Amino acid sequence: MWLGPEEVLLAGALWVTERANPFFLLQRRRGHGKGGGLTGLLVGTLDVVLDSSARVAPYRILHQTQDSQVYWAVACGSSRKEITKHWEWLENNLLQTLSIFDNEEDITTFVKGKIHGIIAEENKNEQPQSEEDPGKFKEAELKMRKQFGMPEVEKLVNYYSCSYWKGRVPRQGWLYLTVNHLCFYSFLLGKEVTLVIQWVDVTQLEKNATLLFPECIKVSTRDSELYFSMFLNINETFKLMEQLANIAMRQLLDNESFLQDKSLPKPRKPLKNISALKRDLDARAKNECYRATFRLPKDECLDGHTDCTLWTPFNKMHIPGQMFVSNNYICFASKAEEACHLIIPLREVTIVEKADSSSVLPSPLSISTKSKMTFFFANLKDRDFLVQRISDFLQRTPSKKPCGSDREWKWNLADPGCEVPELPSSSPLAVSPMSALSSQPINFCAGEVPTASQGLLKLFRRNSEELSGPKGAKEKMKEESWNIHFFEYGRGMCMYRTAKTRELVQKGIPENLRGELWLLFSGAWNEMVTHPGYYADLVEKSMGKYNLATEEIERDLHRSMPEHPAFQNELGIAALRRVLTAYAFRNPTIGYCQAMNIVTSVLLLYCNEEEAFWLLVALCERMLPDYYNTRVVGALVDQGIFEELTREYLPQLSEKMQELGVISTISLSWFLTLFLSVMPFESAVVIVDCFFYEGIKFILQVSLAILDANMEKLLQCCDEGEAMTILGRYLDNVVNRQSVSPPIPHLHALLTSGDDPPLEIDIFELIKTSYEKFSNLKADDIEQMRFKQRLKVIQSLEDTAKKSVVRAVSGDIGFSIEELEELYVVFKAKYLMSCYWGNNRAAAARRDQSLPYLEQYRIDVEQFKELFVALTPWSCGAHTPVLAGRLFRLLDENRDSLINFKEFVTGMSGMYHGDLTEKLKVLYKLHLPPALNPEETESALEATSYFTEDVTAEVSPFVSELDFCLHCESQETQEDKGRTNENGPEKEEKGASPQDYRYYLRMWAKEKESKKETIKDLPKMSQEQFIELCKTLYNMFSEDPVEQELYHAIATVASLLLRIGEVGKKFSNRPMRRSEDCKANNTQDPVSEEESPTSEQSQNSAVEQQPQADHEDKTCRDAQPEKPQQENQTLGDASGEGQSSPLQLLSDDETKDDMSMSSYSMVSTGSLQCEDIADDTVLVGCEGSSSAARYGSTIDTDWSISFEQILASMLTEAALVNYFEKKVNILQKIKDQKKVERQFSSSSDYELSSMSG
Repeated sequence: MWLGPEEVLLAGALWVTERANPFFLLQRRRGHGKGGGLTGLLVGTLDVVLDSSARVAPYRILHQTQDSQVYWAVACGSSRKEITKHWEWLENNLLQTLSIFDNEEDITTFVKGKIHGIIAEENKNEQPQSEEDPGKFKEAELKMRKQFGMPEVEKLVNYYSCSYWKGRVPRQGWLYLTVNHLCFYSFLLGKEVTLVIQWVDVTQLEKNATLLFPECIKVSTRDSELYFSMFLNINETFKLMEQLANIAMRQLLDNESFLQDKSLPKPRKPLKNISALKRDLDARAKNECYRATFRLPKDECLDGHTDCTLWTPFNKMHIPGQMFVSNNYICFASKAEEACHLIIPLREVTIVEKADSSSVLPSPLSISTKSKMTFFFANLKDRDFLVQRISDFLQRTPSKKPCGSDREWKWNLADPGCEVPELPSSSPLAVSPMSALSSQPINFCAGEVPTASQGLLKLFRRNSEELSGPKGAKEKMKEESWNIHFFEYGRGMCMYRTAKTRELVQKGIPENLRGELWLLFSGAWNEMVTHPGYYADLVEKSMGKYNLATEEIERDLHRSMPEHPAFQNELGIAALRRVLTAYAFRNPTIGYCQAMNIVTSVLLLYCNEEEAFWLLVALCERMLPDYYNTRVVGALVDQGIFEELTREYLPQLSEKMQELGVISTISLSWFLTLFLSVMPFESAVVIVDCFFYEGIKFILQVSLAILDANMEKLLQCCDEGEAMTILGRYLDNVVNRQSVSPPIPHLHALLTSGDDPPLEIDIFELIKTSYEKFSNLKADDIEQMRFKQRLKVIQSLEDTAKKSVVRAVSGDIGFSIEELEELYVVFKAKYLMSCYWGNNRAAAARRDQSLPYLEQYRIDVEQFKELFVALTPWSCGAHTPVLAGRLFRLLDENRDSLINFKEFVTGMSGMYHGDLTEKLKVLYKLHLPPALNPEETESALEATSYFTEDVTAEVSPFVSELDFCLHCESQETQEDKGRTNENGPEKEEKGASPQDYRYYLRMWAKEKESKKETIKDLPKMSQEQFIELCKTLYNMFSEDPVEQELYHAIATVASLLLRIGEVGKKFSNRPMRRSEDCKANNTQDPVSEEESPTSEQSQNSAVEQQPQADHEDKTCRDAQPEKPQQENQTLGDASGEGQSSPLQLLSDDETKDDMSMSSYSMVSTGSLQCEDIADDTVLVGCEGSSSAARYGSTIDTDWSISFEQILASMLTEAALVNYFEKKVNILQKIKDQKKVERQFSSSSDYELSSMSG
């Protein structure tokens, strides 16, 4: 490549001059190429350690004038070919011009100008991509692509100098972190180490320090553990590795490939050696942390943050902290944890103004909101810029007021007796409850007609004496405490959230405020007010639609809190149905998962339908990520965290719990339902109160407190059942003595037994204990642990999926379990490659997590061809991809252009396992429709010269294109018609509902009933199909050690089979050929079955007669003449069952003669003495002698050959039999394929002894 001229002071250091002229030098890096000795090794090592560009470009061209000591680098090249091209251009275009100049400075100026011009021209033609990347980084990306053979679409994120520990020896080199791979390269004194690891294969990432490895990063895969150390900034490197591994896990989990954010603002000052991708990932990490801290919607992006102070009126102080500004929010977090958090939605902001600075309050900023609250920030470093950014965001904020505002809470929920606004009657939400009431009257007055804007608890609250008793008084005191808090700290989204807020939440939220505060603390309120009408539209769209999710929802509706009166009638059930169905339509990836019904039913008690829906969105998508997908990954991740925390905080109990296997059982039910399914309702809602404020951290600390409280009993348990009973009884007796609701009978109370009355545990005491003992859990630490466990859980699930798939297919396939597992790994890797390197692949777009494991990974024809070429035992050179395409069409039974793993290994097994007959059967099918396209048979015309009347003589081309195209189309139409008739209903049903499990049950039953295919079921092969088969065989033997022997054998067999077809045709359907020609073609399958000589006798006869044909190209002396009478008798007896319609016009004798001739035609006419040929055999000789003339005019559509005839002919050739029966080790092929997959793309003449790590 041409370089912008750079000054070089020492031209001879470490370089060898290979060519020179008065103005230019062509140099090679010392040690590059053959030889080099010790100097070359030292230079190579130096280049790697110092990250010299000479590793990638070992050739260069320098410009120099005679009297000057300064050299200018004008070009570099990775190969001799590339640099020679530049050198020749300079000699042809510049030398003559430069010789005219008198002044050397003018020469140098001219050369530099010319080179700059060439570079500008090249850049103009290239697409401007990743212009933000600095030059040094682009150079590193080029090295990475060249060194590891990566395509253009594989983007480098960052690279670091480090050491890789190979054994006890550190290898200094460079670690390249790309979007999909971790790569390492080192070259030290002739020893090269190259590592390429896909992020999806990483099972563990750890940063630790040991005596052997001082502060190192450990990368674990299923096969190996790799240690990297000596980083300049190990924390930055580790954080980036975690991010990239996390992106890979998301890809495995929900098929989300990495898409770079092109909308990132450009840096105000250029960043040295930081790529746009690295900036993108840093921004993502900050955005995730920002959203999690303030519970903001998933699409909120942080614009920037700055240090400042916030004036807090409740304690008259300036609290130091950080202000965060994003598209729709201004947030504040104090430096002292929980001192104060603040969220100001820009939709609520009315005024932003700069106040007067003073020595006490420098650079103050005042922000006022619609709810008459004013916030004072001070000590802002760049106040003017900040105000400008906030103004820009305010201008983009919709001026239209959303339906409802924070102030509505004051009259909507503060007074339980007030009238609640209803939705318009046109809304489906307002209509549905009314229709529910008409069918089932409920006993309350007209003023309390339920609509979608009321929580069910208000509608179904029974007349309780508790409201007027001491519990009622306690409830009123709680409400009063919250009202005082609202007065001091504000109400709604702009509330100051402090330690005082948390204390009030711990004491239990009053029932009248529960819905409001859940929405505020979870952040669901933000999403609801910014999406007015969204829920109503979803309900309308989802009404009357059915799928697998709605079936499951219907099944679980009556199991959702059946003990509560709100869900003992159609009103509560209908509301629950609408919320769950609307969410299933919003997020089809999750759809519906068990436990969602229990959580949603509790949300509906305190919130209206729309509020409950948005709370469910916050739960499933932000607060409990991946909990409610098909594999409950999130719950399993937090279960792993719980086990880790148990080891840390309760070490003496941890070992016992592991031994009993209890944690995995309890944690899923506790976490998935937030204790709602295992605790009395009145107690569990207090847990939910704290959860919405604290997040998963609180669930974990309460779980630890429960184990701690039962430690003594659990340590004495003998089995899992006893431990479960102890914990079940404990949780059943966690009571809420302050609840004003009448007690609801708890289903798990049935576990309680024995004479002693159970000991009751107060829920508030349990919460207090959990904070006292385990409050030092940090949200950041939990997120870190979540990453670590997510790697472990997803890789464990992938291993389970692999075992499940292998077990499902192993019964019908000839491969061993080990071979199948290796094939699955290769198959899955090929699929994943389409996700990140094939942007528009159908396979990547069509992965459906709800399908069985076997159907989730599917590959298209291009991917299959790549695997086929690498793994097939039948290597056919340039013809191999053609054969792969045919096998793909044969395997793709449902015609969706994708095949799953079972179909893939079925095709592979056909080539690797079974006897000669089975392998030939596969090869035979590859040359019949649907595997063979009509277009492919056109090439048969070119192939006919391979197959001769005898081995030396050529046969002229067979036919016109139209004849054989019509013939093949008729065959394919007939095949397709038969297939449609057989599989029509199933295909229609599959297309209508791919997730219908009943379809899979029916298919499974059908597979079990299907009979094994026999050679009788194979249709006959036409002339052009047979020629394609011969062409394949001819290509197949091209690289075999005994290829000459094989060529001779296949030529002999092909010649004989052509004659068999000619003779067989002579006697098939002669009297009615013209009138029934079309009909015969359209009924090929039945004719094929009936015409095929199926008896063992006919095969044996063929085998006996065929050896004579081996010598047909030498001399007729080798043939053994037989008496015609004996011959006719033998062959007549061998005719088997003979033939039926459409040959019924022939007599039995004629049928026997037909079969005799077919068998007899295996003997070459040239190998018989004339006097020994009987009258009836003269026809064979005549047909043979005139066949060449006939071939020249047209392909014979009546010509056909059966599988038995091909098989019998092949059996006579030992070379062919040996070829198809030799064993091939597929594991070795897989190993080779993995090596080839990462070939170096270097075209340099410099070869290194490769040491793969």
